[in-house]
Amino acid sequence: MHPTEVCFPCRQGGAGYARRVWLSAIMTGFLLGGDVLRGADWDNFSDTWVATDALERKLPGFAEVGPPRADRTVGMFYFLWHGAHVQGGPYDVTRILGQDPSAMGRPDSPLWGPLHVPHHWGESIFNYYLTDDAGVLRKHAQMLSDAGVDMVVFDVTNQLSYPEWYRALLREWGAWRKLGNRTPQIAFLTPFWDPGKVARELWRDLYQAGLGSELWFRWDGKPLILADPDLLDTREEHGRQNLAVELQPGGALGQSFEAAQSFRAVGGRFPNWGATNASMTLTLLRGGPGGERVAAERYHEVADNAWVMLGFSTPQPPGTYYLEASEVGGRIGWWSHTEEAIPHGQSFTNGVPARGGRTLRLMMADDEAERIRGFFTFRKPQPDYFRGPTRSNMWSWLEVFPQHVFRNDKGEKEQMSVGVAQNAVGGRLGSMSEVGARGRSWYNGAMDTRPDAVRYGLNAEEQWAHALAEDPRLVFVTGWNEWIAGRFAEFNGIRKPVMFVDQFDQEHSRDIEPMRGGHGDDYYWQLVSWIRRYKGVRSPTEVRSAPITIDGRFEDWDRVQPEFRDTLGDPVQRNHRGWATNVTYRNESGRNDILASKVSADPRKVSFLVRTAQALSVPGGTNWMVLFLDTDADVRTGWLGYEYVVNRAEPGSLERHEGPGFRWKRVGTVDWRHAGSALELSLPWRRLGLSGPPRALDFKWADNCIALGDWSDFTLNGDAAPNDRFNFRADFGERRRGPQSVITDP
Repeated sequence: MHPTEVCFPCRQGGAGYARRVWLSAIMTGFLLGGDVLRGADWDNFSDTWVATDALERKLPGFAEVGPPRADRTVGMFYFLWHGAHVQGGPYDVTRILGQDPSAMGRPDSPLWGPLHVPHHWGESIFNYYLTDDAGVLRKHAQMLSDAGVDMVVFDVTNQLSYPEWYRALLREWGAWRKLGNRTPQIAFLTPFWDPGKVARELWRDLYQAGLGSELWFRWDGKPLILADPDLLDTREEHGRQNLAVELQPGGALGQSFEAAQSFRAVGGRFPNWGATNASMTLTLLRGGPGGERVAAERYHEVADNAWVMLGFSTPQPPGTYYLEASEVGGRIGWWSHTEEAIPHGQSFTNGVPARGGRTLRLMMADDEAERIRGFFTFRKPQPDYFRGPTRSNMWSWLEVFPQHVFRNDKGEKEQMSVGVAQNAVGGRLGSMSEVGARGRSWYNGAMDTRPDAVRYGLNAEEQWAHALAEDPRLVFVTGWNEWIAGRFAEFNGIRKPVMFVDQFDQEHSRDIEPMRGGHGDDYYWQLVSWIRRYKGVRSPTEVRSAPITIDGRFEDWDRVQPEFRDTLGDPVQRNHRGWATNVTYRNESGRNDILASKVSADPRKVSFLVRTAQALSVPGGTNWMVLFLDTDADVRTGWLGYEYVVNRAEPGSLERHEGPGFRWKRVGTVDWRHAGSALELSLPWRRLGLSGPPRALDFKWADNCIALGDWSDFTLNGDAAPNDRFNFRADFGERRRGPQSVITDP
């Protein structure tokens, strides 16, 4: 029997109470406050929710950011590989260094996993999960959608497409959408220099098959893929090199070759010895040197050791050809081999035959590649953190500050990246474990060394501000849930006893998904805040009240507006193996699925209505349909800002916060009734320390959530409405009666 890690067992109503029985009711439509809900129409208005994070940063609202901008899009880098690379562990770098601070100098420490094996930099709030954990996938869909993320980009840059894992996500997110919820859409970032294998796998297994088409992210009218379209074809390559031959001013370097089949691009590999202004012209001649000119193109700012390809709109037929580099600018050469000659070919220097052969790559004409090119909108990914775009229709995934603007072929500001941290050391690609890497606290050219600086996301803050100033059509954020990196002894010419390239520790990592301990959910709320500034939000609707009688009948609520909505089908149900084979994460605390709430006020009292997807569970216990009230919109007063709580001690109870922590004092009762799937209650303003309606009142419903008396309870357990730290705000506007006063002893 394997040991089981239990997150939080269901306390009331039995394990699995109210599991998916509500599905048929939701899908067929049901009456909710006089409106018929149908599955595809559910908008929870998450952009109107309010929240204050643990750092006392309030989310901006309509007054600060203005109305929604439909022409602005946010993408999030997302990782499918949790489960595909399990080789023991989990090996948590933070925990390892906590046990043995000298382990970075001791590669033989028994605490490390084997060389190249994935190590976690820390632990997600959802533990060391696997990608196909349905409970985690649903929560990701909810959190990313609530934040305003429009699409996720899967990392498939390591020549694996992870079909088992993206199918699991498509299955869960597709079901989530059928309930009426929103989810981000999906796209893929393929290998930078050799995307053909992965792009073909995705085409055959996913896109050509039409799998999950409602989730495909479309850009310019077609599904988006981040891949170089010129590198999709099958290829013939002569890549051996031992000599970099420099192209001299006024000179030319060339290579003749035989093409046995049609080809659509040809090129070579060119060094520039670190020059930043390397340029040249590539020319293709048919029949060999001195033959018919087929095509020519000028290349500027050629990257060091890059394969530069001359492409053609129409494939070239088989035959004899000659490729020539000339018209040098700056410093550039052609990688060659002194002994290895290309069969049926000849290398040339300044028109004179030379020994050996030049590097050469032929991209063959390929019917499948042509179909793929016609199906997608392509954006060539730029792997470099420093160079910026080298042509139009490129996108970045991560850059150092100040990030470049990437333009489309119309010249529009199309895309920029925002990163939480970068494995950049000085002006080179480095590893996160090296001194000088740009961690979460990197800002204004240096690391902020304050003890708590890691919590503020200064690196991301600086990048977001720059992106908003440039205001491109799309911002690509890195990233959500990478969590792991292999252990190395050498990277990019640097050798150390222990090295971690892309992720290392809390400071030197780039995940926004909340973590256990450390910075908690700080980065999630930073993300929500900046997305709102970039995309705008809708204006909240003032409360329209009506006379309410607490009688368990509810028809008098029909005239009350607005309806405060929650995500559908989100009570927590989780039962899945973790990274370690002997650990199962089980949480069946989800019970009542809270759908929507209303608030009505008069000069004397405030009333609340809440509805659930199915008949409410039997009232009882300390966790049944709890209502939290923040009467002053100040997180510094009360528990997480809540001064009062209803139903916590028992149904009908009213308590006032008597901190510190999750401590409450009973101060009375409320008038309440429930019937079927609805509950209504009312209480005098005086009981809340108020003489009448305030300008606004923040509130939250939560069923079977509270386990630790911590913010994470709303994320991990039961059902909270709205989700996580979010609150509904009842805006009473100018309908309040007379001057407001506070009563200190209700």
